[in-house]
Amino acid sequence: MPISSVGRTRDPARAGVTLVEMLVVVALVSLMVGISFPALSSGVDSLRLNSATTSIVTFLNSGLDRAERRQQVVEITILKAANALEMRSTDEKFFRKLDLPDGVSIVRILPDLPENSNGPRTFLLYPGASPPRLGVQLVNRRNVERIVRVDPITGVPRVEQAEP
Repeated sequence: MPISSVGRTRDPARAGVTLVEMLVVVALVSLMVGISFPALSSGVDSLRLNSATTSIVTFLNSGLDRAERRQQVVEITILKAANALEMRSTDEKFFRKLDLPDGVSIVRILPDLPENSNGPRTFLLYPGASPPRLGVQLVNRRNVERIVRVDPITGVPRVEQAEP
């Protein structure tokens, strides 16, 4: 008894995808990737900048807390060339380093100094004293800038938009 072919629309020997169909699918996928890639890379750059600013705020907060709670002088060094921050205290075993993520760099260390603006800058946090006026200006690959600044009155680090 022969098997009925009711409901079959194609010959089994001709089943599959043609070259033209495959080229159309590849062209559509390429077009979608080409359109979405700039938005995706911009989003990644923004995430890196936000992550870097949050990390610096946390780093400065931990230095301020250490100075107050342990009653130790804390030294914060901002290394513009190395794109990093370092923290030391009078406890010789204490050392912390914060490396900024790729695509985010330190542009300025505030307040500006007329000489040697590219060298490392050191700030001291004394227990019981007001924190120094310090800030770090960051930029990402898309030239979006943020400033992390310690408020000398409240002693709280905050993030600001950079002025154009």
